[in-house]
Amino acid sequence: MRITATRLITAFFIFALCGFNSYSQDIHFSHVNRQPIYQNPANSGLFDGDFRFTANYKDQWRQVSVPFSTVALAMDSKWKKKALNYSLLLFHDQVGDGKFQTLELMGALGKTIQLDVDSIHTVSAALQFGLNYRTLDPTKFYFDSQFNGVNFDPNLPSNEVLNNNSKSNINVSAGVVYQWNKSKDEKFTGGISLHNINRPDQSFYGEPLKRDARLSLFGIYDYRLNYDLAIIPGLSFNLQGKYRELLPGAQVRYYLVDRLGEYKALDGGIWFRSRDAVIIRAGIAINNWSFAMSYDTNISKLIPASNARGGLELSAHYILRRFKPASIKHRICPDYI
Repeated sequence: MRITATRLITAFFIFALCGFNSYSQDIHFSHVNRQPIYQNPANSGLFDGDFRFTANYKDQWRQVSVPFSTVALAMDSKWKKKALNYSLLLFHDQVGDGKFQTLELMGALGKTIQLDVDSIHTVSAALQFGLNYRTLDPTKFYFDSQFNGVNFDPNLPSNEVLNNNSKSNINVSAGVVYQWNKSKDEKFTGGISLHNINRPDQSFYGEPLKRDARLSLFGIYDYRLNYDLAIIPGLSFNLQGKYRELLPGAQVRYYLVDRLGEYKALDGGIWFRSRDAVIIRAGIAINNWSFAMSYDTNISKLIPASNARGGLELSAHYILRRFKPASIKHRICPDYI
């Protein structure tokens, strides 16, 4: 029964995507496991705690053109009695000379199902709905009519009629995530999601410009080798029209303190975006806080323009626990002494 359900879910997502043509591409992060809600809406509520807050910032292509900048903020939680999960995701992206901006607010609602009595195997599914708003500033563009024969004169008319500089639409996504929690020191998480299911029209003028659906798959394995070290290999794949992104990599976590409710750890690793970039990442976790920083080194055909420079990315997580578990103090002597 489980195999049949998995096949049906996979077939649905692949079938839904195959009929779509290529017109546009979504934003992407190098910290694939540091913005879980954007990665897959079914990641909502899959953490140890009551509320999770995440923030991401990416700055790229500063060497090549006007910097591309992306900011994402998210909050997710769960209703434990009903095994329901929910989240909110807000991101803002700005690219190019025309300050082309995308603002998107998404909300997700999902449910977690236990596949066995001891909850080692669980499956979570979620639907995500939201509003997408895009705008640009045509006064920042350059036109041939503004060349006076000697140089560019921004005061000359562009002779272009641009009546509509913004566009709003509704966006729909869905995802499924499987978790295998063998123990506190060994677990696997993997998922599949389909974004832009309704293919919203992004055109400002004339002919429709459909936003391509994006198929996203990921898997990450977290295994603690001993008291001090853990290895975390992972893989992310995105398919959107003609665009393909394969991102394999691995990290090593070094535990500084992990006892009596106190937690401190360092991590570092390397990831590869196929035919595009090498990503070096480092992070630190202190109790409920964690921070990570990475840098993309460009290895594509754009190297002559980029000088091998890609982008800086920062992320922060905070997990709020309303009811902290009481720390157990082991006594050397019995109570009656």
